[in-house]
Formats: sequence, C-alpha cells, structure tokens
Amino acid sequence: DIADKIEQARLLGDLSENGDYHAAKEEQGKMEGRILHLTSVLENCEVVEQTSDGSVTPGVIVEIRFQGDDVTEKYLFGSIEERREDLEIISPGSPMGQALEGGVVGDVVEYEAGAGTLSVEIVSIEA
Repeated sequence: DIADKIEQARLLGDLSENGDYHAAKEEQGKMEGRILHLTSVLENCEVVEQTSDGSVTPGVIVEIRFQGDDVTEKYLFGSIEERREDLEIISPGSPMGQALEGGVVGDVVEYEAGAGTLSVEIVSIEA
C-alpha cells in the first residue's frame, strides 16, 4: 500500500515539490521504524512463567482502588506490547507498577506521583 502511494506520487513528476511523495515517504519511514521496534522486541523478549501465588506479576489483571475513592479500576500489569483494547496498562517500571509488583489482594501500597504520595488498595488479581 505504501509502495503504491510512492509509485503513484512519482508519476506526478517533480519530486522536490511533490507533497504526496513526501507524505508517502514519511509514512514509509514510520512503518520501517515500527518494524525495527517490533523486531527488537521479539529478539529481546523473555518468556515469563505465570505464577499462581496470587501476587501482582507481569501479565495479570489487577483491580485497584485509589484511597478515598469508591470506584475500582482494572489494569493489565505489563508492557505496551501485551496491551488489550479493553484495559489500560500499568508498567512494572512505573512508580505505581513498582509499588504494586509482588503485592497481594488487600495490600495498600504507596507511590510518588506528580500530585504527591498516592495510596492504592489491591482489590483483586486475575491470572
């Protein structure tokens, strides 16, 4: 599809002032960058055994409640590459992720955020 766009733009003539050509080349560059990123992820990935000890580990869905709030929120605890359309992600490397990792249902953990120290309770964990 991108190659077709580039070819069609070339047929329009002078490439130095051809907006379609430059847009297609930019799109091609972004796609190549994404391919390189995904290749790197696959080459450097590490298969993690899913634990059944009931703690927050990469790959689980964790339900949390912020201190002073009645509403709970569910997140996938992992990386962007593991994302699901129906869940936001908490990265294990983030301040909240570092506080949650290894926690179990009922734990209240604290972490530093831009608004100061925040507390969250682990409500449930789904493997």
